[in-house]
Amino acid sequence: MPKPARWFSVVVAVAAWSALLLQYVLLIGSTLATLGPWFATLQFFSFFTILSNLLVALTTSFALVEARSRLGLFFTRATVRGAAALCIGVTGLIYFFVLSSTWAPTGLQWLVDKQLHYVVPILYLTWWLICAEHRLLRWSDPLRWLLFPAVYLGWTLLRGAWLNEYPYPFVDVGVIGYPSMLFNSVGVGALFALFGFVIVAIDRILPSRR
Repeated sequence: MPKPARWFSVVVAVAAWSALLLQYVLLIGSTLATLGPWFATLQFFSFFTILSNLLVALTTSFALVEARSRLGLFFTRATVRGAAALCIGVTGLIYFFVLSSTWAPTGLQWLVDKQLHYVVPILYLTWWLICAEHRLLRWSDPLRWLLFPAVYLGWTLLRGAWLNEYPYPFVDVGVIGYPSMLFNSVGVGALFALFGFVIVAIDRILPSRR
């Protein structure tokens, strides 16, 4: 990897890992007396924002070390890098247009909120555009990428039925009911599919850099 791309990978990886660590510390600190560390950790990994930022952190970290292990080869695949672009891009879009008006964080929470939802998405999408290999994605990839949010939705509903707690208001069955939840989920799924095809279209017109 060229030195400028390596340094850019460092920036993206540090931004993602530091945001994840700070958010985890803030969550543990605010829920230690109520949830305890185990349920707080479960809650932490139940947010799609956390999972998409974790995917970015792992993808850029393995791009740096260029590991030849099975895990390293997986996270350096073009399809995984494209899936990370899709997930972090949708994270930023949904937060900006839907969720940002539902709460007003302050202090360190405000900082980490902006880092998770704006800084990391912009950095990673830029990294994917200028540093990743291109012309390797297929038009069928967006359909396969839908499996991740679909599994996440299934987990969210199972966890919600168990704990009566949902990470996002548009899937909160206890408040909006199943018909509205299904309608919202189809809409989010359509956004994933549309943005996925945009990613593939961009990938196919960029130079390969292989």
